Amino acid sequence: MVLKEQSLINQSSLEEFLLMDFSDVRELQLLHFMVFLVWYLVAATGNLLIISAVAWDHHLHTPMYFFLINLAIQDIGQISVIIPKSIFNYLLNTRHISYFGCVAQVLLFVFFLASDFSLLTVMAYDRYVAICNPLQYEKVMNKQACIHMVIVVWIFSFFYGVLHTGGTFASPFCSNVINQFFCEIPQLLKLACSDLYLIEIGVLSFSATVGLGCFVFIVVTYVHIFNAVLKIPSVQGRQKAFSTCLPHLIVVSVFLSTGYFAYLKPTSTSPSHLGLALTMMYSMVPPLMNPVIYSMRNKEIKHALSKLLGLRYSPWNTFSILGLQR
Repeated sequence: MVLKEQSLINQSSLEEFLLMDFSDVRELQLLHFMVFLVWYLVAATGNLLIISAVAWDHHLHTPMYFFLINLAIQDIGQISVIIPKSIFNYLLNTRHISYFGCVAQVLLFVFFLASDFSLLTVMAYDRYVAICNPLQYEKVMNKQACIHMVIVVWIFSFFYGVLHTGGTFASPFCSNVINQFFCEIPQLLKLACSDLYLIEIGVLSFSATVGLGCFVFIVVTYVHIFNAVLKIPSVQGRQKAFSTCLPHLIVVSVFLSTGYFAYLKPTSTSPSHLGLALTMMYSMVPPLMNPVIYSMRNKEIKHALSKLLGLRYSPWNTFSILGLQR
């Protein structure tokens, strides 16, 4: 097996890569295929339902739900870049991905990852204005301002993806065996043969600094939000505001902490269970959890979904209100 892989490296090191194989046992490969397929279908369906509900219900055409629909689009894109290829490989018992397929995967994954985190930052600001400056909310978060914010997020994230992709593939590779189930930047940098990979190391360090700055901004924003919430005389009002903010802060914390560990920890020469777990946490969990945390337990979204699907909606079935709409 090693000789075969080495032969592939010598013959086509710039034509294809070999992704990590979870197991040589066919039954376990099929099990991974089923798990990834179900995960993808549930996450994609949840986000598509959110997009449909917001698009069809004009009562949800507000800034908070406008950002939610963009978050759902980004989540679908993020999982669609990496999971279908893994599903295809498990089903056909192969590990191959073409060189240009790997380039496209890095570009699109970083693009959606950056846009996801950028939008979470924008959503924190939206909640800050809604709770701390409610009288200014309609003026500050008007339709034009929200559209401009989302456009800036998409454009910035695309150029950010191009920057990382160029830095990652600037150096030739000494091997084509990637110890991950998709083309992840740290694993690709480990294969570099020249010092050009230091360019991407510098870009990653800068990105880590920017990400930390955004996280500090989100934390400071929520400190102000929590202070304002504590001054709300109504217990129901405080509970409603907290239920909006705490899930958002938890998702951002998990997303950023696992991403930091996955990208900044030293890469090993062999597949790591910890590395795999961290990668799955930041790449696959948020697209599945975001519809649940931000929307599926939201009374307005549930009502819109009930109308969309032709079901009877009862407010008594709502467990909690996780959205604060203005």
